[in-house]
Amino acid sequence: MSEERGNTKDRGDKTEAKIIHEMISYGYSVSIPFGDNDKYDLIIDDMGDLYRVQCKTAWQNKKKTMRFNTHTQTTKGGNYHENTYDGEIDAFVVRYPGNKKTYWIAIDEATEQKMELRFEGKIDHPSINWAEEYEFDGEIPPKSGS
Repeated sequence: MSEERGNTKDRGDKTEAKIIHEMISYGYSVSIPFGDNDKYDLIIDDMGDLYRVQCKTAWQNKKKTMRFNTHTQTTKGGNYHENTYDGEIDAFVVRYPGNKKTYWIAIDEATEQKMELRFEGKIDHPSINWAEEYEFDGEIPPKSGS
């Protein structure tokens, strides 16, 4: 079955399961909050340092980029709402099915609404977020201010 098949909930569940497996494989303890009321999907325990993580599935945006949402979308009482994760999570852990890699993006490095990571390009500009800089290699980057 293709990773692209299924609804968004199915894709999200697959991403979350693969991220849990990867974190456990690297030796981290992973906790899953009860219910769907928290903005974070997982809590990653790095020897006592706890990280509230929101799992995301990226999609190909342009030929050499991937993109993922950095906001929530909900409907309440027939009204559409978008909210950021500021103050609610420590990081996004993003899985890109196109290359089966995982990326760790601290909340203070994420852009609003959507974030694009570039795989390659001919120019190097401060506004470009290079995918390789966020690729998860088993080491959680220290929290800001640590």
